[in-house]
Amino acid sequence: MKLEEIISSEELRHQIINDNGGGDSEQRKALFTHYLHNHQNGVSKFSKKEVLHHVKSALEYKFPDENITSQLAEEALQYMLFDFKEDIPFPKPKTPKFKFIDLFAGIGGFRLALQNLEGKCVYTSEWDKYSKLTYEANFGEVPFGDITKSETKSYIPNDFDILCAGFPCQAFSIAGRRGGFEDTRGTLFFDVAEIIKSKQPKAIFLENVKGLRSHDKGKTLATILNVLREDLNYFVPEPQVINAKEFGVPQNRERIFIVGFRKDLGITDFNYPKPTNKKVVLEDILEKEEVSVKYYLSTTYVQTLKDHKARHKSKGNGFGYEIIPNDGTANAVVCGGMGRERNLVLDDRLTNFVPITNIKGEVNREGIRKMTPREWARLQGFPDEFKIVVSDAQAYKQFGNSVAVPAIQATAQKIIEKLNGI
Repeated sequence: MKLEEIISSEELRHQIINDNGGGDSEQRKALFTHYLHNHQNGVSKFSKKEVLHHVKSALEYKFPDENITSQLAEEALQYMLFDFKEDIPFPKPKTPKFKFIDLFAGIGGFRLALQNLEGKCVYTSEWDKYSKLTYEANFGEVPFGDITKSETKSYIPNDFDILCAGFPCQAFSIAGRRGGFEDTRGTLFFDVAEIIKSKQPKAIFLENVKGLRSHDKGKTLATILNVLREDLNYFVPEPQVINAKEFGVPQNRERIFIVGFRKDLGITDFNYPKPTNKKVVLEDILEKEEVSVKYYLSTTYVQTLKDHKARHKSKGNGFGYEIIPNDGTANAVVCGGMGRERNLVLDDRLTNFVPITNIKGEVNREGIRKMTPREWARLQGFPDEFKIVVSDAQAYKQFGNSVAVPAIQATAQKIIEKLNGI
């Protein structure tokens, strides 16, 4: 049987990750796409045996009357690798200078930043199915799933340089104890720490909300630093809160960055990046053409927002909607309605006021609209080539949860400079 005469490599790839009958299809997609993107750097050896099993199973499923040998499966895999084309917006660098892994990856903000610095991502995990769709559309890889599962961790390769993780913040039960590694069990940080302990990367780069500093009266951050410094033996300078608006995007977004280096490397100092002082304003990221009427608020919605703000103002509170001036800076984009309501804009270019969604009242004539998902992407530093392949609701959620790429990239640059100076 001549493989190329009966099945194209593209068809076989589809067969392997979608239709080969049985098993965890998401895990299979993750394993296979990671293999395809790492077959030239040695990381693929880590999973080749299992990948060959999936290739053989796919061929047996497609051709039940044929004798599918292990040799034929090997030939099929080599044929696919030879024919593999990275027709994606953000392929890996041609000559990578370092390797990293991307945990709690979301839609790939860390990956985009480190690829810009010529890094190669060799493993990624993310549990949200919609974020996985966006990640695959832009990077060609399906992230592995739930990082708390031992099986998911088992696919992490050895010998990567930097571990990146924007892990969720959770409180630890540390009352009366030392606040060490064991005290973080049951939290997502524990899984990050477990991976650091097992794989011993040269550097770590963690990101979290600014509130981590005061979370649980400071005990959460204190435990994290104690684990990294004492239990895992990393040099960790004092974390720093970095604002995205100081790195080239018009968004007031403060996040805490935690950087660390394995102590045996001899690195004993680290300076976080200085602000670029590049002047950017909201107008720089707004759509250049008229946007759809669906982004404009209804008269009823506008009045509801005004009433809500007036009620809080009468009580001495500053809560409520906000319209960002074109020469201003946006508030942090976050999940939930208030993330959009605190970042409204005035745009008088609308020419068709006929609503295309179910709204109460008419489309407002004041020009008040939400930002578009693309504008949110720009606020987070994602280039326009970045594909948005999900609904608006999911896109807002994804960009609201993401990291600000320029701030991540500036900090990663400092990490790499330290590693290169060893």
